[in-house]
Amino acid sequence: MLFTSYYQRDVMMKRPYIQVSWLEQALSAPLRREVQSDGRIRHWIWIADLNHYLRVVTLEDGLTVHNAFPDRRFSP
Repeated sequence: MLFTSYYQRDVMMKRPYIQVSWLEQALSAPLRREVQSDGRIRHWIWIADLNHYLRVVTLEDGLTVHNAFPDRRFSP
């Protein structure tokens, strides 16, 4: 799995509780996948430990993680 410098520098510092296994699961078997207007891809998965859906945003390649956060507004 690849990470942008933004993810490594900012997201990992702000959200150290996000587990790599969650990211892998979101990319391999998302509940929903959506392409943004800029080409980046959103992947959602339910994380019981957080009691929220996790949104994982990748670059256009669908493999490089750019952002990840609990998405409190998402509803399947």
